[in-house]
Amino acid sequence: MVFSSNPLSLSVPDPTFDTWLRDSGYLEILDQHSSSAAAAPSTTTTSTTTTTTTAIGLFISFFSHALTLLSLFTLNPFSKLTTDDFSGPTPSWTRSFFADHGSYSFPSGFGQARLRVNENVKRYARNYASLFVLFFVCTLYQMPLALIGMISSLALWDIFKFCSDRWGWDRYPVIRQVMVRAAQCVAAVILICLNVQMALFCALGVSYTVMIMHAAFRKLTPARQPTRSR
Repeated sequence: MVFSSNPLSLSVPDPTFDTWLRDSGYLEILDQHSSSAAAAPSTTTTSTTTTTTTAIGLFISFFSHALTLLSLFTLNPFSKLTTDDFSGPTPSWTRSFFADHGSYSFPSGFGQARLRVNENVKRYARNYASLFVLFFVCTLYQMPLALIGMISSLALWDIFKFCSDRWGWDRYPVIRQVMVRAAQCVAAVILICLNVQMALFCALGVSYTVMIMHAAFRKLTPARQPTRSR
């Protein structure tokens, strides 16, 4: 569905129309409107001030883009995320997640960046989770000690489960609780000594940066609208 910037501009003010678009789920229209408003050319009245105006405009544009990039890391991308966002099918990596170069643009301001981040994180939550797992596996591959620590921790809990089933620790809650605490302490020592937490922090940092940048630069695409029954 294609809208003009505000087809009801004679009777409905822009803020009201934008609110209706947001409530109706047409967020891609708001995204396009913000980009169009930012790309609108400004006119100059005299030729003697053209060079000065251009220089000032470039400086303001650079400063604005830098502030927008910095403001991305002040957003909370998980504010509107729910468990239902992970239960649906994973969006296509080629057609939806990456798409083509025309599906990306620099956000015109903090408002558009926040709109894109909140919506894209919900839409591509499963893709971002898969990327985190991929980054974590790659980090473990680059840190052999952390990989050994992770495998050792998993093996420890497998041994604990085997012993619990073998000797029936479920019938002795006190003994089982003591053994659980002991296994947790041993696993924590293994993970800390072999720097598994560093691998986890590296994977979290890289995946969070990729998620924020992709969500902010990825244009909003039309979501599938529910069909109305007549």
